[in-house]
Amino acid sequence: MGIRKNIFILSALLLFSSLCFSQEESVQFEAKVSKEKLGVNERLRIDFKMNKDGDNFTPPDFKGFTVVMGPNQSVSHSWINGKRSFSKTYSYVLAPVGRGKFTIEQATIEIDGNTYKTLPVTVEVTAAVADPGQQNNADDIAEDNLHLVAEVSKSSPYLNEAITVVYKLYVSPDTNVSDFRPLDNPTYNNFWSQEIDIKRYDVKNGTYNGKPYRYVVLKQVVLYPQKEGKLTLEPLALDVTVDVPTNRRDIFGGRLYTQAHKTVSAGNRTINVKPLPQQGKPADFTGAVGKFDFKITPSKTALKASESFQLKVEVKGKGNFKLFSLPKVDLPSSMEVYNPEFEENISTSLSGMSGSVSDNYTVVPQFKGQYAVPGISFSYFDPGTGSYKTIRSEQAVVDVLEGPQPVASTSAPAAPGNVKQNVIASGSQFKFIKLSPALKPMEKDDFFRSGLFYTLLIAPFLFIPLAVFAIKKKQKISADVRGSRMRKANRLARKYLSEARKTLGKKEAFYIALERALHNYLKAKIHIETSEFSKEKITTILQEKEVDNVSVEGFINLLQSCELARYTPASEVTMQQDYEKAVAVISQMDKQI
Repeated sequence: MGIRKNIFILSALLLFSSLCFSQEESVQFEAKVSKEKLGVNERLRIDFKMNKDGDNFTPPDFKGFTVVMGPNQSVSHSWINGKRSFSKTYSYVLAPVGRGKFTIEQATIEIDGNTYKTLPVTVEVTAAVADPGQQNNADDIAEDNLHLVAEVSKSSPYLNEAITVVYKLYVSPDTNVSDFRPLDNPTYNNFWSQEIDIKRYDVKNGTYNGKPYRYVVLKQVVLYPQKEGKLTLEPLALDVTVDVPTNRRDIFGGRLYTQAHKTVSAGNRTINVKPLPQQGKPADFTGAVGKFDFKITPSKTALKASESFQLKVEVKGKGNFKLFSLPKVDLPSSMEVYNPEFEENISTSLSGMSGSVSDNYTVVPQFKGQYAVPGISFSYFDPGTGSYKTIRSEQAVVDVLEGPQPVASTSAPAAPGNVKQNVIASGSQFKFIKLSPALKPMEKDDFFRSGLFYTLLIAPFLFIPLAVFAIKKKQKISADVRGSRMRKANRLARKYLSEARKTLGKKEAFYIALERALHNYLKAKIHIETSEFSKEKITTILQEKEVDNVSVEGFINLLQSCELARYTPASEVTMQQDYEKAVAVISQMDKQI
C-alpha cells in the first residue's frame, strides 16, 4: 500500500512539472526560405517550422510559384541538460513561374486551441542563372551575409575641419564571425589623422539595406583634411573567418556549420573639401578652425625689478589644435623675455580634438614702474557659421615696485620695444673690479734641465707601441664591412641631427634634415635600405627587436611630423620640441636594441 502511494505521488509531481514546463514555453511558428533571391530556372525550398505539435496546418497559395514537391513532414525530439526540445517542420520545393518579386503569404496552424500564423516572405526571381543545379557554397553564403561599411560623418567639410570615419562590420543573424585580420589599412594621404582606440568589440543590433543585422565597430578615425578639392579615402580591407550554416544536421537535429575565409572591403569614399573663404580673412589668421576661447594671463601683477613672472598665452576650445600657431606677444624693451615653453592638454574623441594649448613666457622687468602688457588678437574660422572670428585679449598692467629708475629722455618718446632705457648709476655698480691684484713676477727656469724637457724627449718612444696598436685596430675595423656601414650610418645620423639643430626656425630644411637623421639611424640599427621604409615595416621590425611600444610610437610620430610639415605651419617651439623628442627617442631605442 505504501509503495503504491509513493508511485502515485511521484507520478503527480512529474505530471505537474510537465504541465508547468509546457505553460512556460512560448509557441514559435515561422517560415524560412532557402534563398531570398534566385534565378527563374532555380528551385526554392520553404520550411514552416514549429516548436510544438499542432493540427490543421494550412499552407499559403504560393502565388507566382508551382509546387514541385511537398509537403514533406519531419519531427525531431531531443533532451539537452534535462530539457525537452521538440521541432516539427512542413517543407515544400517550389519552382518560379516568371521573373519579379513575389510574396509568399501566411501559413496557419492550430496549437492548443489557438491559431498561429507565419509572417509573409518576399522572394525576388531574376533571369536564368548559368548553373541552376549548383547549391550555394560557403563562400557564396558569406558574400551575401557579410558587409564592411565606412560611415563618414561629413562628406563636404571645410579645410582643417574635423570629420569622423567609423568602420562597421555587419553580419547576418545566421552567420558567425570567429576571427578577422586587416589586409590593407588606409594611409589617409592629405589628411591629419588620429585613430581612436577601441578597448573591446561590442556586438550591437542594427539594419543593413532594411534587413536585421548584427554589427561591430572595428575602427574609428578622426581626420582633418589638409588639401582642398576632392580627396579619396583608401578602403579598409579585412580577411574574415566566417562560420556559415549548412544543410547538414547533427544527431540532435542542430544545424552544422562550416568555415569560410572572405575578403571584404569598405570601398573608396570621396571627400569634397571646401576651401576657407578669402573674403573677411584676418591678417593674423594662422589656420585655426573650430570654436575657441583666447586669453593672456600674467602670474603676477606686482613684483620687484629683476624678479620674474610667467605670461601665459592660452587657447581653449575644440578644433585643430595641432595645426595652427599661437600669436606672439610684443612687450616693452625694458622687459627681458625668454623663449616660451609650449604646453598642451588635448584629448581626441569622435567629435575631434578638444582641450587647450599655451605658450608660457618667462618675463624679467629691468626698471621700476608700471608696465602695460598689450592685448593681442587671435583669429579662427568657425565652420558652424562659415565665418571668421577674432578674439582680442584684455590689457594687463604689471607694477614693478622696486628697482633702478629709467633715465628720462628729452627727445621724442620711442615706440615700445625699439629702444632700451638707460639705468641711473648708483655709485656701487663697479665694486666687483679689483684695483690691487697683488701680482708676482715669474721665476726664470732652465728649460733644458726641467721635467718638461725630459718628458718631451721620452714621449715619442712611449707612443710607438700605441701607434702600432692603433694601426692594427684600424685594419681590423676596415675588414669589418658591415660594422663600417653601421658606423658610417651612425655618423650620418649625428651629422643630420646636427644639421637639423642648425636649421631650427627654417621649417622645410629642419624637417628634411630630421627625417634623414631618423632614416640613417634605422639603416644603422635594423639594417634596411631607405627604399624599404614603411611605417608598418618599421613598427614590425622594432617590435621584433623588443623595443617598447612607447619608443616605437614616438619614432613613428616623429616620421609623421616630418611628413605633416609639408602641409601645416610649424613654429620654432614645435621644431625645438621635435628635435628634443628625436634625441630622446634615439637614446631610448639605443639602450634597448
